[in-house]
Amino acid sequence: MRALRVRRTAAAGWVVGALLTLLLTPAPGAAAADGEADGGASLVMVLDSSGSMGEDDGSGRTRMEAARTAVGTVVDGLPDGHPTGLRVYGADRPEGCTDTRLVRPVAPLDRAGLKAAVAALKPTGDTPIGLSLQKAAQDLPKPGAGAVGAGRTILLISDGEDTCGDPAPCEVAAQLAKDGVGLRIDTVGFQVKGAARGQLECIAEAGNGRYYDAPDADALARQLQRAAQLSADGYRLRGERVTGTPTSRQAPVLVPGQYLDSIGPGEKRYYAADLDDVSTADFSATAVPQAGAVVDTVDALATSLVYASVSGEGTCATNSELFHQDEGAVPLTSAVARIPTEKRYSTCDKAGRYWFVVERRSKPASDAARWPLELVLGIEAPLTAGTVPAESRPEYGIGGKDAALPTGDPREVRGGTGFNDARELGRGVWRDRLLPSQTRWYKVPVGWGQQLRYGVEFANEPTVDGSSSVNSYGGTQVYTPARHPVGGGTGEFSSRTTYDGRPAALGMGTVPVAWTNRYEHHPNVVPVHTTGGFYIAVTLGARAAEIAENPRIAMVLRIAVLGEELSGPEHGAAPVAAGNPDKRGESAARADSGGTGGAGWTVARTAGAGGAAVLLIAGAVLLVRRARRTRRVRGGSGTVTDTRRGA
Repeated sequence: MRALRVRRTAAAGWVVGALLTLLLTPAPGAAAADGEADGGASLVMVLDSSGSMGEDDGSGRTRMEAARTAVGTVVDGLPDGHPTGLRVYGADRPEGCTDTRLVRPVAPLDRAGLKAAVAALKPTGDTPIGLSLQKAAQDLPKPGAGAVGAGRTILLISDGEDTCGDPAPCEVAAQLAKDGVGLRIDTVGFQVKGAARGQLECIAEAGNGRYYDAPDADALARQLQRAAQLSADGYRLRGERVTGTPTSRQAPVLVPGQYLDSIGPGEKRYYAADLDDVSTADFSATAVPQAGAVVDTVDALATSLVYASVSGEGTCATNSELFHQDEGAVPLTSAVARIPTEKRYSTCDKAGRYWFVVERRSKPASDAARWPLELVLGIEAPLTAGTVPAESRPEYGIGGKDAALPTGDPREVRGGTGFNDARELGRGVWRDRLLPSQTRWYKVPVGWGQQLRYGVEFANEPTVDGSSSVNSYGGTQVYTPARHPVGGGTGEFSSRTTYDGRPAALGMGTVPVAWTNRYEHHPNVVPVHTTGGFYIAVTLGARAAEIAENPRIAMVLRIAVLGEELSGPEHGAAPVAAGNPDKRGESAARADSGGTGGAGWTVARTAGAGGAAVLLIAGAVLLVRRARRTRRVRGGSGTVTDTRRGA
């Protein structure tokens, strides 16, 4: 493509933006100005202490002895301070359908106290599962007003079915899942078959959770670890609370920033934004269902940008992302952008009010719970008048399937839970471990003219007996700094591979970053038009819990950032000068500095009511004052984010 000349001016150019990025970006690990919603995660274990737990488990020990060992392993592996409690049933009377008791309230993790409580139990009575579930939901801390988090878990461990009948356990689970904010019910069946297993599977499915089968003591410990650690390691949400509306009327007006809402099956949520006639607007929505909750392959999260017309609504852009698998829910992100055309001929180029719409499409049998929704709106200004951007880069070139990836021994790393705490990595070989149903997140800085290329290798794991016919999957996706998913490639890569415990590998990448990619047509090229932190997400399917012996499954990540980094987006930009930080080098792994990708594309953070950022570099003071009369200028791409609050 020939070089393009941008004819509209911005309040300040990308050169000034690069300087101000350094001044205005929060320090690594800083909390979002609008607050986080990663608190509130909690766990209550509901342990069967009925008479059958006194029977031999086939190894010369009783089932209760095996449960004591397994619970001890679980609490040793939970994070320090994670709110955890223990409820038991059938422990106090030879018979009775009200025999359920909270023996350790949900409080910051007390490992010794929990182990002692389990050690004191003696299998005695009946199995009132339905009542125990009702009580367990009351044991968990209540979510705060307007909470949208997804971290409250009931973990039921049983060796049989309910012997009381009223209330019916599956009906209780369904009602709790419908009423409870961020509540899931996982079940572990210890040496169960037939009707008992069917009931525990039903409870988990109705309760937005997963059923884990434990035919022996080792499996019990393994499956308990998986369920408990998945509960403690959920997606860390971040943003300012907002409530979308079912129509454009009275929709909340968003300014650039990060927001939290929730969405139910079949719902649409509208959010308004006032856009100028020159800037690019990026909008993303990430739905965070309970990990492993029931979904269909065609369940989807859709985003669109619409405007008011005489006939109703006109559409500027749409995107729909599907699960493409029915093993269980994982985070799902959809994104759209308003990109003014080169000739300014489109209705969507005009300044005015627009609406971003998020829609959740679900099959009737899919998870009926409301899902937390994390929204990000960012604005990118055009280049300074007279700047001629470099040509677009729509081809993979050296970053294709034959690209050389780093070799050598991997270094241990732990990925983040989502966009907001994605682990920052540079070029190199890294090793992590995933739970079934889990997604790990990483962030890699990519500059002008560079492209991200990486490989994912799922390990050869010892498998459990009878797993030879079970297949799961490993998956990956890569997102731009504005959270646009682009990993499908231009037919170059596949985002999913079959996993059965034997080695499996995936390759993924992006085209080179070029400002004029925004004028291309392929949906996996257009969003790759600004620099910053590109996100890598790696997922392991839920059915892997039926395959591997180890609670977590090893994964190797090989990351390369290819090409010389250019000093800017303009035509003829020179490579980065010697001595500047090399984004292709091995960076120290560190926490994310914000959920929107860092330098190059970012959301300005206000300093609070009446507050202001204090800029201390004398040479920049005048530029900063001018730029902040109406907006903040951020990032190497010339990103502009309006700090005025909408009506």
